[in-house]
Amino acid sequence: MGAYILRRLLLMVPTIFGIMAISFAVIQFAPGGPVEQVIAELTGQGDGLSERISGGGGDMAGEQFTGDGGNSRYRGAQGLDPAFIAQLEEQFGFDKPPLQRFATMIWDYLRFDFGRSYFRDVTVIDLIIEKLPVSISLGVWILLLSYIVSIPLGIRKAVEDGSRFDVWTSGVIIIAYAVPGFLFGILLIVLFAGGSFFDWFPLRGLVSDNFQQLSWWQKIIDYFWHLTLPLISLALAAFATTTLLTKNSFIDEIRKQYVTTARAKGLSERKVLYGHVFRNAMLIIIAGFPAAFISAFFTGSLLIETIFSLDGLGRLGFESIVRRDYPVVFATLYIFSLMGLLIGLLSDLLYTWVDPRIDFERRDV
Repeated sequence: MGAYILRRLLLMVPTIFGIMAISFAVIQFAPGGPVEQVIAELTGQGDGLSERISGGGGDMAGEQFTGDGGNSRYRGAQGLDPAFIAQLEEQFGFDKPPLQRFATMIWDYLRFDFGRSYFRDVTVIDLIIEKLPVSISLGVWILLLSYIVSIPLGIRKAVEDGSRFDVWTSGVIIIAYAVPGFLFGILLIVLFAGGSFFDWFPLRGLVSDNFQQLSWWQKIIDYFWHLTLPLISLALAAFATTTLLTKNSFIDEIRKQYVTTARAKGLSERKVLYGHVFRNAMLIIIAGFPAAFISAFFTGSLLIETIFSLDGLGRLGFESIVRRDYPVVFATLYIFSLMGLLIGLLSDLLYTWVDPRIDFERRDV
């Protein structure tokens, strides 16, 4: 197992390099880069981004429109001083060739130096740490609720396949899966967050403004009070997917010959189910853990964060892409990709823990 783990760790290096290289190459052809964002603001077409650029460029404010800018390669740069455009390129690092910029970025990322945000006067790592509490709160609780509720429910549905309980729970699950989480979130706001009916839950933030003045048990209540509606909105699709996956996996295993043999030997149904079927049926659930982990923490909560005004990593990544804040975009891509690969390795290790018969050492990676 040690050799397999080492091989997987070594393979992560070219994998991460390939992801970053492809993403970097695509970005080179994407219109509306950070320089163009600033130009759009200066020409009255932006949204105030230039005022948030660290390092400014204000010393040239009086000279911005003194040149003709006719030969500029940036759209909307006509009339801007070429020296000012050159200063913007230097500030964003675009005065260097693409290969040099990519090599510098990779070298910095290997040392976990992610630089500073283009449009916020803060380092990227501090920005990510600032947004982590929201994403961790949503991700951890959704994963726990999904696995704690869905796995026992899926097992019972498999055991009682075709029963009335299985039929009506399947109907509820399918309807829940068909309803988009963000649409259900809006419905919850209308019903329970002061929309048109009841005003029982807060509409924004992870905690109340007076959180620090609350006692420890009041802090816990306040925390979950704010999380209730977002978690319910996120839970719909997660419950449906995990429950049906568990049910189908257990049904496949229950119909196999070794289960019939175990029953013929006089083993109790509980012993057959949890002593033999469980470890084999759970393999497919474990295989889906990396995708569920990444989705719950980073991608699946984007719309929910927006609807409930929660400032997490999903919203940060989306806003960074829109604003062309490349240091944040590439840093989050690097971190998410690395975590996904590590979680994938963890899933393989869980395979061997659930079923010791699996031996990755005898397989080609």
